[in-house]
Amino acid sequence: MNKTLVIMAAGMGSRFKEGTKQLTAVGPAGELIVDYSIYDAMLAGFNRVIFVIRHDIEDAFKEAIGDRVAGRTTVDYAYQELDDIPEDYKASFAGRTKPWGTGSAVLSCRDLIDGPFLVINADDYYGREAFEKAARMLEQVSCGQNDHITLGMISFILKNTLSDNGTVTRGICELHADGTLESIRETKGIEKTEQGAQAGETVLDPESPVSMNMWVCPDGFLSVLEKEFERFLSQLEPGDNSSEYLLPILVGELLEKDRADVLVERSRDRWFGMTYTEDVPGVRAEIAKMVNEGYYPADLSDI
Repeated sequence: MNKTLVIMAAGMGSRFKEGTKQLTAVGPAGELIVDYSIYDAMLAGFNRVIFVIRHDIEDAFKEAIGDRVAGRTTVDYAYQELDDIPEDYKASFAGRTKPWGTGSAVLSCRDLIDGPFLVINADDYYGREAFEKAARMLEQVSCGQNDHITLGMISFILKNTLSDNGTVTRGICELHADGTLESIRETKGIEKTEQGAQAGETVLDPESPVSMNMWVCPDGFLSVLEKEFERFLSQLEPGDNSSEYLLPILVGELLEKDRADVLVERSRDRWFGMTYTEDVPGVRAEIAKMVNEGYYPADLSDI
């Protein structure tokens, strides 16, 4: 089976003040976070990568990573564009400047994917165990009658996904007794505290499972995603420049309507990422530690 990895790299990175965060070197030979994700994914059996990018970073992205990854596996590109919406809505949102969100990013791959696939963020480190579990889940996801779908999600522990340098947004998950996903709540403004974690006045359980946009999607999911995007647009006021079509929110809505089941695998790997410029030294230190321990080679280009 072809194992496709979709990497969302079109984010604006508005809180990352210097440059484009997806193109910031963190490894000893200039590797990006996404280099390590691709390395771990290939070890898990993934043999195709689709990068979702913007046209304005295309040249820099291909020079920084795309061209060299193409030497190791099949690489394709999808482009997340503001005007990639149904024709009936283009006039209403002609002045839009904010990207449409992660649901739109994945939907931009609709002409490239035929089969199940895995979705990740470009600027998050997930760990090898997460990719191994995701690879196995590709054979468990499905799209059945009436667009009822079975998705997969790799969850992480909230306390392991917080930044020391500011607030973050996370999908806080509740699980059924059988371990499947009961609900997911997109929660903004989460900060690390001495007690664990807090969002505004709400104290959060630091051991809560959270979504980090590592979704295992079945063949047929893009059709559901497309229909739901049109429904999402129909509910917006013309000129809306803030609402986003986000995967966690969509999945939550499908769960509420009993249109989806979500299998959950918990990863014990420590997540880390770059939300803020100040996060970079910590990420570099984590990578250096794993290289020194022999977990990763000193130069991934030698593979």
